[in-house]
Amino acid sequence: MSDVNQRIDQLVKGSDVLLFMKGNASFPMCGFSGRAIQILKACGVDPRNVTTVNVLDDQEIREGIKDYSQWPTIPQLYVKGEFIGGSDIMMEMYESGELQQVLGASPAAE
Repeated sequence: MSDVNQRIDQLVKGSDVLLFMKGNASFPMCGFSGRAIQILKACGVDPRNVTTVNVLDDQEIREGIKDYSQWPTIPQLYVKGEFIGGSDIMMEMYESGELQQVLGASPAAE
């Protein structure tokens, strides 16, 4: 595994909700990234609880994430280490109620 893949893997596995995007949650720098944040907000996710990685700050991550996920575009959402998709997939899942389930799914307290 390359250094950049290891870095990405650590990020993905270290955050419950992780969004690779252009900009950050309070200042998205493209329409698709802004849309992804709005969808998360609509699902009841506080943007402060979303780990964001600004791909504009790191060219290795920007290119590496596309190989890591086998997905060609940014933004990319990961929930509990699982790749969900980009803003279009997020919107489809939101409209069907599936995204809210994925985001709200937490292990039952014992």
